[in-house]
Amino acid sequence: MDFDGQRPGEELRFIFRRHIVTIWRTVVFCIAMVLLGFLPTILWPDNPRMIFLWMIFVLIGLAGVIYGYIMWYFSLYLVTDQRIRQIRQKGFFNKTVVDLDLSKIKNMSFGSRGILANIFNYGTILIQTSAGDLIINHIRYPEKVYNELQNALHNYESGE
Repeated sequence: MDFDGQRPGEELRFIFRRHIVTIWRTVVFCIAMVLLGFLPTILWPDNPRMIFLWMIFVLIGLAGVIYGYIMWYFSLYLVTDQRIRQIRQKGFFNKTVVDLDLSKIKNMSFGSRGILANIFNYGTILIQTSAGDLIINHIRYPEKVYNELQNALHNYESGE
């Protein structure tokens, strides 16, 4: 699989994303819009226009969930045999890309804190470099991703 910005001879090892639970705010927004839109139908039950108003609120809530999903889907981490590339989508027309060469990695660790993190199996990966730390929050299956990152780093260091 190829990606934008791929170097000649660079091989993609794996891709990972943050856990889908990171879009919980958009789901709460959708629920709030459905409930808020239902309020006028309770206050003025005889007015048929209130149903249309409620549908508009529902559509706004669904649009919020779709927006959150799109931002989640297009924000990802690519791990190659040379680097880790972080792609963060922060709006329809705003994207940031950060590259971290595997040679700069000094240490890595992972962890998960709290009952929700253990129920939904997400956690944090900390990558320490000479330039600073890269903290990747809400990663699904953090131990699996950590092990794959360790393998990629080992393969890089051994020249494989």
